[in-house]
Amino acid sequence: MTISPKRLEELQNIPEPAIDTSDRPKLDASFWEKAQLVKPLTKQAISLRVDRDVLDWFKSQGKGYQSLMNAVLKSYVEHQVKNSK
Repeated sequence: MTISPKRLEELQNIPEPAIDTSDRPKLDASFWEKAQLVKPLTKQAISLRVDRDVLDWFKSQGKGYQSLMNAVLKSYVEHQVKNSK
């Protein structure tokens, strides 16, 4: 999900009292008793050779193009795994 710079600025400028947090659960002691640390998945840095036009297209998508490439590859892998069963 992407957000435009203009919308991000609008959200950042909402005053604290105007933010409705009524649907947010309270984080009392019982929450922290059951809480578990979830570490983010780490990514492996690699060197990868791809066609120039492929790299150019992903780069043209802007910041985060490497994450986008990873998402495309991950989607492909998930599809292959699902269809191999």
